[in-house]
Amino acid sequence: MSRLKLVALLFLAACAAPSSHIAGFRSPKTEIYSSAAFDVSRVEGRWTQVAAFSAGDNPGCKPGGVEFRKGATGPEIAAQLCLNGRIVQAQGPLRMVGPGRMAVPGMQDWWVIWVDSGYRTLAIGTPDGSFGFLLDREKISGDRLHAAAEVFDFNGYSKARFKAY
Repeated sequence: MSRLKLVALLFLAACAAPSSHIAGFRSPKTEIYSSAAFDVSRVEGRWTQVAAFSAGDNPGCKPGGVEFRKGATGPEIAAQLCLNGRIVQAQGPLRMVGPGRMAVPGMQDWWVIWVDSGYRTLAIGTPDGSFGFLLDREKISGDRLHAAAEVFDFNGYSKARFKAY
């Protein structure tokens, strides 16, 4: 076999090999878990985005927030968030699609990976790791911020890319 053919075959094999890295903020090798005890009826009201995963400083992107409310046919959401340097909005009916898993209009499903016992802090991620963010009802305490960072880490998210606002 000529060297050129061998190089071409090696190149094709490298391209076809499965990658352990995905474009996102978490390792695909780590399992991700949603909160089985999450109760959507307890999140009604206004939440402020207090942290998110980001590849950079995002100078033009301000932290946003989410409002959960009761609608005529069930829970609804109105959200404006800073996700990796982009303002992302979602509005409309919210559907629970599994334990701690919400179908959000115009976005991929949100997985609640942690909520504190007082329902003051929500850590939300995605299985593909394309985004992750932290919501709080008030000014977040250092201990809850630290706990959320540890939960994200446990679910495969990169600690180096976790940015508190």
